[in-house]
This record gives sequence, C-alpha cells and structure tokens, in this order.
Amino acid sequence: MKISGGNKIGKFFRLNQNIPGAQFRVLDPGGKQIGILSKEEALAKAKELELDLIEIAPQANPPVVRIVDFQKFKYELSKKERLARKGSSEGGLKELWLSPRIADHDLRVRLNQAERFLDDNRKVKLTVKFKGREMAYPQLGFEVLQQVIQILGDKVTVEREPKWEGRKLALIITKGKGANKENSKTEEDDKQVGNNNTTIEKRVV
Repeated sequence: MKISGGNKIGKFFRLNQNIPGAQFRVLDPGGKQIGILSKEEALAKAKELELDLIEIAPQANPPVVRIVDFQKFKYELSKKERLARKGSSEGGLKELWLSPRIADHDLRVRLNQAERFLDDNRKVKLTVKFKGREMAYPQLGFEVLQQVIQILGDKVTVEREPKWEGRKLALIITKGKGANKENSKTEEDDKQVGNNNTTIEKRVV
C-alpha cells in the first residue's frame, strides 16, 4: 500500500490525511469524477486501490482530490517541467512585424528572418500592425499573411490561424515537415556530387 504522510508534495500538493476538509470531490486515476465523498471514504477508496490521495484544487468547494500512483505522478510532473525548461531554453516565440502594404522585398527579408528562427526550433509570430486609416482595409492584413503561407509552403505549419489583437492581426507558425525534406534533398545532392567527383578522379588516375 502507498498511503504515506507528509504535509506537502514540494510546494504544490498536500497528501492523504494531511488534506484539510470534511469532504472532497474525488477523481479516479484516469481523471474521471467519482463523486463527492467524505474524507474517510476518499481515503478508504485510495487504500483499496493501493494508491495515494492528492489535493489538486484546494480553492474549490468542496476541494478536489485525485487518486494517483504518487511515484508516477511525481515522475510525470518532473518530465513536464523539464520539457518546459527545454522549450524556454530554445528561445520560445519570436515576433516579426509586418505592415498591410509591405513591399515584396521587405516581406522577403522578414521571411528569411522567420526561416532562421524556425531552423533554431523556435515558433514565429508574424504580426501585421495597422496604423490610422489602415484599419479601414483589414483584408490587406489577411492578404499579407496568406502570401506568407504561400511563399513558405510546406516549410511551415500554421499553429494558430490569423487572429485580431486590438489593431494587430497575428499568425503563429512552426517548422514544417517540408523543411526537413528540403534539407535531406540538399544533403543527398551533395553526396551525389561527391560520388561523381570520386568517379572522375579514379578515371583520371
């Protein structure tokens, strides 16, 4: 049986008998609601399953608890935190500004920047900023972002469709599968050139 003591799990969770309250809304190990049980009934249910009772929403009325395998719960939580830190270390989201009437050359420059960020495994937010009377022509913003998608093609995946943020229209993209294919093709071409050169050298000798 895994019933254990301790007032808190780290700084987030209280466990078993140390959870305050006379009754709880109880969730099973899969997250499905069992119902509202008294503290004694909830502890008995956890004991029956040889698992722990953890407080997950103390502000609720009644507080919400969940029956879990505590060791597995700690491992999953630690795994999520590591992934979050990894995502943060990779730079996260980069934002590039566009205008509704951006020139083709300037757009290409912005998209070259976007591709470099994507190659670093960063997400890119492309934001069309409207000034003054430009707000009378919102379709221009959608046209710019549509042009972006057409130019980049399968090099990118749209994570979030264009969305208004006040006077700004923003699109979020991530690296697409097509970028990997293109890199693989370039590497294969380089290898082929290398093989051809080797053959030529052998013939000369």
